[in-house]
Amino acid sequence: MDEEIKNLKPSPLWNFFYDLTRIPRPSKKEAGAAEYVKRFGEERGLEVETDKTGNVIISKPATPGMENLKGVVLQAHLDMVPQKNSNSSHNFETDPVRAYVDGEWVTADGTTLGADNGIGVAAALAVLDSDGLEHGPLEALFTVDEETGMTGAFGLKKGFVRGDILLNMDSEEEGELYVGCAGGMDANIEFRYNEVEAERETTAFTVRVGGLKGGHSGLDIDLGRGNANKLLFRFLKFSEKNHGLRIAAVDGGGLRNAIPREAQALVTVAANRQNDLKNSVEEYEKIYRSELSGVEPDLSFTVEEAEQPGGLIDIKTRKNLINSIVACPNGVIRMSSSMPGLVETSTNLANVKSENGKITIQCLMRSSVDTSREDIAGMIESVFTLAGAGVSFDGAYPGWKPDMNSEILGTMQNVYKALYGKTPEIKALHAGLECGLIGGVYPGLDMISFGPTIKYPHSPDEKVHIESVGKFWAFLVEILKKIPVR
Repeated sequence: MDEEIKNLKPSPLWNFFYDLTRIPRPSKKEAGAAEYVKRFGEERGLEVETDKTGNVIISKPATPGMENLKGVVLQAHLDMVPQKNSNSSHNFETDPVRAYVDGEWVTADGTTLGADNGIGVAAALAVLDSDGLEHGPLEALFTVDEETGMTGAFGLKKGFVRGDILLNMDSEEEGELYVGCAGGMDANIEFRYNEVEAERETTAFTVRVGGLKGGHSGLDIDLGRGNANKLLFRFLKFSEKNHGLRIAAVDGGGLRNAIPREAQALVTVAANRQNDLKNSVEEYEKIYRSELSGVEPDLSFTVEEAEQPGGLIDIKTRKNLINSIVACPNGVIRMSSSMPGLVETSTNLANVKSENGKITIQCLMRSSVDTSREDIAGMIESVFTLAGAGVSFDGAYPGWKPDMNSEILGTMQNVYKALYGKTPEIKALHAGLECGLIGGVYPGLDMISFGPTIKYPHSPDEKVHIESVGKFWAFLVEILKKIPVR
């Protein structure tokens, strides 16, 4: 069915996107996609350069007579978020994404689609490939590893990019122009535990939260969706107190920038308490379904008997782990007072995993106010330090401050209104865009982010609206004709 994508309009863009779905490109493993765009440029006789980080830039001269326009940089990232449903056997490092047309949308079979940011990459390639489009001096900047640390943007050096205007094509609502974004930082937490012998006459169970929607930990954080780690540990706290539950292992969540959809724990209870545990799981599933009705229709909370573990997490660490996860802030912390509807500060309890005497926990904090980001980092550090864990922070990246006097912003507003009869909305984004980092290296760049409508990025429900891709493309083509002169 994925061949249908090549028949969509605009065909150049969709054909390049189809090619990208065939190339495995999870974050940090996007070398195949980088080689693809390099080969594309070289085969067309364009100037191609790669920096030490792995970013690729392709330059194309201006259409004759348009050499006096400001230089434009089309920017997109090559990697994609690798998320899949638990019943999927997909290997993101070797398998092509099974994308297909579903009515008005393009989506994938049980995995993320990679429209974030494959549509942006495909659009840039389609512009470079065309002999009929009018434009000034043009560059296409393809960055690496945006999703797991913005490594490509962090690695940019002065002189690699020469343009005056940067069009970031990594936002996800057609008809909106983004002029600012949140900064972020990772919290890395670690408990060390001793493995103790399991008590006699106990039964082991796997308790599992599943069926959650997950989603982007910035764009979807205000939708009220369940966090699998928080739900699991809420139950573990109850069951430890009421059923004498012990923990052998935990495994919840995954990528730091995705709301966790699944979490499980291998636990034991006294043989005479197993029915109590099962009944409590059933009761908590009802509680969670009631509390999250309307947002998590497929939520499941299950328990099944498991093999007896070789050992358990020691009592002190177990109690500290449970209490700190339950106490850890998660979700929206503050809404913006200056831009209605915008999340200002949030945090995502992304993953909790135990292995070989170590429990690792990761949170991603976002804020458009740097001091607020530091404040939430302090809360998380306090919670886990009190519980005896080690806490460190890394991966900090700046936000992107809006410039409402931007020349390209005014141009794009006028172009959109001429095309579609209405003025596009001007917004900031509660997610990390590379614009903040790129602007730090190139402070004179005039930057805007825009794109087609993509729903549920960073989750297996990811889909891109076909009609919006056509509008996005027509808008991009017209913008390139109307770039201000130098």
